[in-house]
Amino acid sequence: MQNKVYNKRILLSLTAAALGAQAVSAASLYAAEEDKAMAEVLVVGERLITPTRQASETVYTGSEITAKGMEIQGTKATTSVYNTLDMLPGINVESPDSNGLAAEMSSVRVRGVKGALGALTVEGVPNYGGNPIGPRDYLYDMENMEAVSVYKGAVPGDIGTGVGSRGGAVELRPDWPHEDFGVAFKQSLGSDAYTRTYLRLDSGELPATGTALSGSFSYAESDKWRGEGELGPRFNGNLSLRQALGEKTSIKLWYNHNDLDQHLYRALSWDDIQDLGGNYDKDFNGTLTGDVKQDIYYYDYNRGTYLNDDFLAVLSSELTDSLSISLKPYASKEDVEILQGITKGGVMVQKRVRDIQRTGLIAEAVQETASFNASLGYHFEAVDMDIHSQNYAIVDSGLAYRGYGRMASSGTSYIHSPYLKLAGAYERFNWQAGLKYFNFQEDDSQGYMSGPGPDYALVRTPDLDRSSTEYDILLPTLAASNLLSDSTELRASYGKTFIRPYKYMPLVNLYSANRSTFLAQGMNLQTLFDGYDIEETHTFDLGLRYIGPWFELSPTLFYSTHSNLVCTVYDSRVGLNYDQFIGEATGYGLDLEMNAYLNDELTLFINPTYTTMQYDKNLVYAGKTLEADGNQVVDTPEWLVKTGLIWHNGPFEVVPMLRYIGSRYSDLENKDEVDAATVLDLRMSYTLPNVLKSKEMKLSLELNNLLDEEYVSTINAMDDSRQGVATYYPGTPFSGMLSLSVKY
Repeated sequence: MQNKVYNKRILLSLTAAALGAQAVSAASLYAAEEDKAMAEVLVVGERLITPTRQASETVYTGSEITAKGMEIQGTKATTSVYNTLDMLPGINVESPDSNGLAAEMSSVRVRGVKGALGALTVEGVPNYGGNPIGPRDYLYDMENMEAVSVYKGAVPGDIGTGVGSRGGAVELRPDWPHEDFGVAFKQSLGSDAYTRTYLRLDSGELPATGTALSGSFSYAESDKWRGEGELGPRFNGNLSLRQALGEKTSIKLWYNHNDLDQHLYRALSWDDIQDLGGNYDKDFNGTLTGDVKQDIYYYDYNRGTYLNDDFLAVLSSELTDSLSISLKPYASKEDVEILQGITKGGVMVQKRVRDIQRTGLIAEAVQETASFNASLGYHFEAVDMDIHSQNYAIVDSGLAYRGYGRMASSGTSYIHSPYLKLAGAYERFNWQAGLKYFNFQEDDSQGYMSGPGPDYALVRTPDLDRSSTEYDILLPTLAASNLLSDSTELRASYGKTFIRPYKYMPLVNLYSANRSTFLAQGMNLQTLFDGYDIEETHTFDLGLRYIGPWFELSPTLFYSTHSNLVCTVYDSRVGLNYDQFIGEATGYGLDLEMNAYLNDELTLFINPTYTTMQYDKNLVYAGKTLEADGNQVVDTPEWLVKTGLIWHNGPFEVVPMLRYIGSRYSDLENKDEVDAATVLDLRMSYTLPNVLKSKEMKLSLELNNLLDEEYVSTINAMDDSRQGVATYYPGTPFSGMLSLSVKY
């Protein structure tokens, strides 16, 4: 772990210098936006959700949450990407807190598929890590994002998928430096000692060079709502630059730093939630007891530190009137340590360490004509992942080192991913097609185990080696739309998505704990990894969009098939169960976005989803058949409804919102059923014009879980979880937040 105090001083110095330089300079809010015929959802003049597409495409296959859409979702959406998606149909966001500060404890499913198996990008540049696999949604201040685009079905080829896109793809679009000088400040206070301060300064375009700069800084922290400990402090800094290099070339630079400390929430068991009210506040112990079996649940032995730095550049140039190129070099570093008490392999405290470095480049050339567009691109990435665990015993003086849980030495792995996109239009008919090739070259790994104490020196262990492996897949996409009338559009799309192999550490830990059993059968760790493969999904969407004078309607039928899914299999040779990629599932359902304009002041939005996601065959565990065929996939409600009213009256705005989460199962045999829940939230704001010469001053109040509903929010379970294995986080009880924001 890097010296965090040193890093904070550097960040604060850089941010202060940048903000100070901008404050001295002066140069109308950047609002250039693509014309979207048949593509705007207007809610009292402001867009909340709009259809979206990638540049050079002709068919809208995604949905975009605008800045206003993010704003009405409150505090939790300022520091968590996933919480900005909570108003969309087809997406179930499960959080253990109401302020968005809890990292890597939330869960999201997109049409039944875990969001961790999806892609998250900034300007198409991937954000992801390992252990757990998938996106890091807690790295950004969302005030620095202009919009969030979501693709739940087919994923455009120019979105850097990193580890995969089975769980959809999210693209963050930065709010790049503005043309004019500006200041944005926001202070929030709330339940459980929550506080957050956010400041952004824009220089505007400097007279001599046309350079535009922006810089922001935020600080946030909160007590946990149950148990001892804190979420935070969280420091976030962001710097960006926009510079024209002549009339047809420009460069944009973007840097983001996030530094978070947190104590973890304790997950509840199935037995705990049978008396949910009695165990609602159950959490880690506040003091040490002297009993090791209890002290692994001491709150300060269950905490994490998370340090992330991300940089990207966008160099764009128009070579001719119809041909343009762009280069996006990027670099990312993640440095994380997480302490957790464990019982598997002995009662101890384990430290999980992640040191991940990624560098890459996305290059693209685009040819655009009046009736035909073509895009040719290439994504390259080099990634080094040092992920390991260390064991600690609980002694009178605290924690005593007991060696590595497992250590592997590996080199650099590579992603090579060229893509081609074609798009065109003829009168009212639009079409597009794409083909992407994804190739992942994983380096070999040499295994080590800790020797005896007191030094616990690493001992070379060849049977823990893994060979270099290459995974690849072709990913076609196809979409078309037709304007049936001036108010109605029909669209259809197909796409193939994937996720590269994951769940490495559980397999390594199982092998290490049963090493002699495997070796007796002539099996080593590589034998188990030989069954690892790429998960594949084929997804089909058929949608309609109607825009009328009083309401707008956008239903989408979806169908998907899933193969090579990771699931637990029983190996009679060793009498053990372990993960292999052999599962199959089928999903189908209906998303609906609807807005009704009841009058000039009142808008109703209703976004329901019906989802069926079922296993296609039974599984075998410990020699026993588990009846899974035809059952609903874990943590996937059939019905999910997000609805609300937006009422404007002069400077007042009131937004009551209701979420209904249907009953879910937490095991593949559908024996453990989690009750449905209805959660009511309320957002209110009052805008004060021209106070202290500000452009806008707004006072906001949000009340979450207004009825103080006791419910299970998060189900921690894999798709093949057996009865009694899953764990749970209860939803946050009633809480309130008060915010004051000022813009100049």
